[in-house]
Amino acid sequence: MYTDPIADMLTRIRNGQGARKKKVEIPSSKLKTELARILKEQGYITNYRLATDDNKTVIKVYLKYDSEDTPVIREIQRVSKPGRRVYVDSKSIPRVIGGMGINILTTSRGLMTGREARRAGVGGEILCNVL
Repeated sequence: MYTDPIADMLTRIRNGQGARKKKVEIPSSKLKTELARILKEQGYITNYRLATDDNKTVIKVYLKYDSEDTPVIREIQRVSKPGRRVYVDSKSIPRVIGGMGINILTTSRGLMTGREARRAGVGGEILCNVL
């Protein structure tokens, strides 16, 4: 059993791209579904959808590659972990490689990218960075 479901999701995506898989299946939760929604909106994955297999809901994440079969997500890393939470206010949200990547935060207004959180003037917990 894993203790960090977000890290498990990010690892499945990372490993799926390393193996050049078309899709990966991840056990579903509201937080992971929102995380997949943001990855799709930002253009890091092709699509995602919820599916029920044997009375368990899973998220099928369709991975995205460029024309040379290189993964679009170069790096995806967990920032805040169960043993060490990382919280920031709206003015302290770091930029990922000068705006080339995104960070995803959980805020009082739901999951959003660092750019959206800065615009909305809210801080929160940094879940991950995506390059």
